[in-house]
Amino acid sequence: MWAWTLWMLPLLCKFSLAVLLAKPENISCIFYYERNFTCTWSPEKEASDTWYTVKRTYCFGRKSDHCTTGNSTSTARTSCSFYPPPITIPDNYTIQVEAQNADGIIKSDITQWRLDTIVKTEPPEIYSVKPVLGIKRMVQIKWKRPVLAPKSTTLKYRLRFRTVNSAGWMEVNFKEGSNGDTTYNLTGLQAFTEYVVALQCVAEESVFWSGWSQEKMGTTEEEGKLVPSPHGLDLWRVLRPAMVDGRRPVQLLWKKARGAPVLEKTLGYNIQYFPENNTNLTKTVNTTNQQLDLYLGGETYWVSVISYNSLGESSLATLRIPAIDEKPFQCIEAMHSCLTQDQLVVEWQSSASEVDTWMVEWFPVLDSEPSIFSWESVSGARNWTIQQDELKPFWCYNISVYPMLQDQVGEPYSIQAYVKEGIPSVGPVSKVENIGVKTVTITWKEIPTSRRNGFISNYTIFYQAEDGKEFCVFEIFLITSLVGGSLLILIIPTVAYGLKKPNKLKHLCWPDVPNPAESSIAMWRGDNFEDKLNVKEFDDSVNMEEERILKPCSVPSDLIDKLVVDFENFLEEFSTEEPGKGQENILGGEKNEYVTSPYRPYCPTGKHFKELPLATEIPSRKSQYLSSGVPEGTSSEDKEQLLSSASSLGLDHLCEEGAPNPYLKNSVTTREFLVPEKLPDQTKREV
Repeated sequence: MWAWTLWMLPLLCKFSLAVLLAKPENISCIFYYERNFTCTWSPEKEASDTWYTVKRTYCFGRKSDHCTTGNSTSTARTSCSFYPPPITIPDNYTIQVEAQNADGIIKSDITQWRLDTIVKTEPPEIYSVKPVLGIKRMVQIKWKRPVLAPKSTTLKYRLRFRTVNSAGWMEVNFKEGSNGDTTYNLTGLQAFTEYVVALQCVAEESVFWSGWSQEKMGTTEEEGKLVPSPHGLDLWRVLRPAMVDGRRPVQLLWKKARGAPVLEKTLGYNIQYFPENNTNLTKTVNTTNQQLDLYLGGETYWVSVISYNSLGESSLATLRIPAIDEKPFQCIEAMHSCLTQDQLVVEWQSSASEVDTWMVEWFPVLDSEPSIFSWESVSGARNWTIQQDELKPFWCYNISVYPMLQDQVGEPYSIQAYVKEGIPSVGPVSKVENIGVKTVTITWKEIPTSRRNGFISNYTIFYQAEDGKEFCVFEIFLITSLVGGSLLILIIPTVAYGLKKPNKLKHLCWPDVPNPAESSIAMWRGDNFEDKLNVKEFDDSVNMEEERILKPCSVPSDLIDKLVVDFENFLEEFSTEEPGKGQENILGGEKNEYVTSPYRPYCPTGKHFKELPLATEIPSRKSQYLSSGVPEGTSSEDKEQLLSSASSLGLDHLCEEGAPNPYLKNSVTTREFLVPEKLPDQTKREV
């Protein structure tokens, strides 16, 4: 049995480790005319020791063959090509891809292909781009038809062209003539301007265009005279900080205005500049470049530029250079950028309706001085667009918009933008400083601008104890957010409940405390009170330190309800009684049914009675009312001592203004008798 197990174990391990083959999918085939028939498929990455076989049926299903890819070391295992002579047009191919390794074989679905719909030709070859004598603003393009293209098929062409100084292409589509003509006249161009053209073609029924031909340049014919542009030149400047000697570097830039007709090639430019308050200091410079570096003083200057050729001059373009201490006006309130499918759009807001011209400048934010500087004038709009392919991906561009009102240039508004972002090329270099017992300072250098590849949104600090778990700032923030969020979720319903039902919330947080002032314990009759409260049940076992405290007793369950009496009514009726009657009632008169404390003295008019600290007053018509305030078991000598000590307290001590209510000091179930050292005279007479 063990031998069989040991023999089966390698087989089971091999079966469990076997990699299931992926079915070849996404089969795509291209017929490179008279060169090869190539098919590709996915997955592009496969397990080792896997090879593929492509089975082909051609001649409308009458013949078949196959091609096989290399082994796992081959660099093109998901592509296979068939070569002539069997490749012909027209024909229908049936293609199926089979994957195989040591564990099995799996086949793809069968696909059908018509060669005339997937044929791809070579690009045409342009051999001349020339103007036609006597025809203005046009060039004639001639090319050779591709050799590797079906002769029986009509070709379609796509021509793209641009000026030498432009980055944007324009395209024109046309079809080959019936006589196989390979000439095309490109019209509507600018006079005496150099153009770059390229050409590609496709078979009429095919979906695959050829590649672009090599670019060819040509120049349109020159006009007979120079017509000045109504816009002249677009003129701009870049102001640099003043140097130590007071000179201010200014870089002048100019180009042909957008929309202005370009009539012929410019031979040069004439630049004049002078201080605003002194035209006698005018200086002139000639150049063939489209920029000039000047060194001006701190005052206001005027600059003018004229383009010229052998036939004449263009209109004058002027620009005012403000003084170094002049403050520009500000009117742009906000600006933002967004990306569309193939453009970067910049929009801005301004409250100055009179400003209708803006100058937009942009340049890449590099670690060194920017060498690539671009600018463009915008009129009649508050937005600007640029093709994404004119900006480099992963480069940060600084975009500024200047408002222009007549000869004044306002304060710019700047933002930064990327046409495409990616992960940083490098990480920040960190350094640990100020290491303490429980604190440490971590500093790092910012990633160079050229290697950020996008906006840095945040930094995450990873730290861990030696051989311990790693933490990061994000985890701490997440835990804090969860705890704070839970507390917030708990507080919001509580506040809402409190606003909806404030009385219930108040009752839960601050429960009502019984008010002894609302009781009327004095309304009880003497006999009934003795029946309600059994003093004999009190504990007699008291020590000397506690002999002035009445111990708790067993009380009926309904005692609290029965003790709720109107104390205010008692006070009112007590105040209406005459002093003499009050004393008689205290001494046990029969007519008055209201009972007062035997220790309550008479207070003169205008004073308040200061209650003795008695927790419970037990009125009685018998002569034993004093002994009821003394715990049982107390000897007669002790009682006399207590009475004598109570009598030492004078009447004036008890009659004080603003005396507190004694009932606020005691509870219902526990009463504390504090016997005064000297009793009043009324008490002595009662005894």
